[in-house]
Amino acid sequence: MNSTTVRQLLVRGMLAGLAAGVLALLVAYFLGEPQVDAAIAYEDAHASGHDHGAAEPGAGPEQEEAPLVSRDAQATGGLATGILLYGVAFGGIAALAYCYALGRTGRFSPRATALLLAVAGLVAVYVVPFLKYPANPPAVGADDSVGRRTTLYLLMLVLSVLLMVAAVILGQRLAPRLGNWNATVVAAVALIAAIGLAYAFLPSVNEMPSDFPPTVVWKFRVAALAVQATLWTAFGLLFGELAQRLLAPGPAAPASATGRDTAADRDTAAAGRGGTAG
Repeated sequence: MNSTTVRQLLVRGMLAGLAAGVLALLVAYFLGEPQVDAAIAYEDAHASGHDHGAAEPGAGPEQEEAPLVSRDAQATGGLATGILLYGVAFGGIAALAYCYALGRTGRFSPRATALLLAVAGLVAVYVVPFLKYPANPPAVGADDSVGRRTTLYLLMLVLSVLLMVAAVILGQRLAPRLGNWNATVVAAVALIAAIGLAYAFLPSVNEMPSDFPPTVVWKFRVAALAVQATLWTAFGLLFGELAQRLLAPGPAAPASATGRDTAADRDTAAAGRGGTAG
């Protein structure tokens, strides 16, 4: 694949990522933000009760510092900026990965390759780490353990991506001997077993307050998963269509339909006239 094609796919990937980001933004705003508000309300009520209980007799209420960015700005402009910029960057990176994967994962069309890459990316980059270390709303988790939780999540993410790549390579190596179907089954079983071992050996994190509303946690996690599923699926469909049009355009219209004869048509006509005259 030449550099011009890679550049064209990169631009199309960024555009598809931007469009997918718009859809993910809608999901995040309507599904995720209400749960964030509920978690913040719990945090404020918990902090207020704690402050009142620790206040000394006769002490006046402390003046609470105003946040640098208001909650309304965070839920609108901040959310949109973050998701859309992430979508553009995500689309560019995914397009470069697509350039490498095209033709190396089987005899799939450009459109099918994009969708398969999106599904595999969603599973490896988000679903597998999510099942071990799921997303939590605000007010869940101790402040002094943020670094540890982040490190564990990133470690699980890297392991998941590496194991997915290893499973693809294993399937390709086994395909000549076992056939495509059997090789895919063996690779999938090996991937699940390796992920299970990673789940078993990596430590778990459970810092959920005992009185935190479980419904808020559940809905927040469902919303987080829905945002990522929307982003990856929309990108796979949109980018797949753009890549298909670039790499495998439809057949050109016949020359006779445009009113212009090809050289072969003219030669055939001349031969016919010569045979008639003879």
